[in-house]
Amino acid sequence: MKLKFYKYQGTGNDFVILDNRNGEVGKLTAAQIKKICDRRFGVGADGMMLLEDARGADFKMVYYNADGKLSSMCGNGGRCIVKFANEMKVVDGLCNFVATDGSHRAKLRNGNVQLGMNNVSNILIEEDVFILNTGSPHYVLFVDAIQSEDVKTEGRNIRNNDTYKTEGINVNFVGQTSNGIYVRTYERGVEDETLSCGTGVTAAAIAHHAKNIKSNGNFVILVDTLGGSLKVHFTCKEGQYSTIVLEGPAEFIFEGEIEI
Repeated sequence: MKLKFYKYQGTGNDFVILDNRNGEVGKLTAAQIKKICDRRFGVGADGMMLLEDARGADFKMVYYNADGKLSSMCGNGGRCIVKFANEMKVVDGLCNFVATDGSHRAKLRNGNVQLGMNNVSNILIEEDVFILNTGSPHYVLFVDAIQSEDVKTEGRNIRNNDTYKTEGINVNFVGQTSNGIYVRTYERGVEDETLSCGTGVTAAAIAHHAKNIKSNGNFVILVDTLGGSLKVHFTCKEGQYSTIVLEGPAEFIFEGEIEI
């Protein structure tokens, strides 16, 4: 079977997107999805998404990790599928879509995609470690030397320890910059460091506020990653985080067909 695909990237986090509004893609196996995402034998991507019809929303986002398993919310993937939906004329600049963690609003602004994220109210804090869920579970660790951090080794060890090995957790290493933070992420499902992680960047920005700022108000945190820069907007009131928006670029790379 030949599949028409579109490849997008958001700050280096890359995805294969399939238009499944007519249902013709059907049920792909984990092995087939893994092959599509394979960087040597397939298209190559950190994950794969299906754009599907949804009752009461503009579309539905179905996300799979590169290991072929159905996964939780992906922030950069969400921004990329919004850009794809706009370019396919499914929506026009502003949209409301459904993902595994519920409804999201998004819009295109000045070439970037602004993606509304779900509220965050529960943060587990253990010294310099912050554990929270921003659509996907995240472990956020503040470190002194972010550029020299062995993200792959340390991230894999944390992700596979007795506490997290069953469900898995994304591990984010965070360093301070002159105007914000720098984030490097080990992603479950990819089982490696990626150039960027949208829900991880969001989690790191909120953890940065909880650790270093702490006051109530409206905030914009500038976040650098290996793949580029993002902004996280949010409101904090007594430790409750709302109106969270992940903002950054999303770009079409190429399209084609693959035999599976």
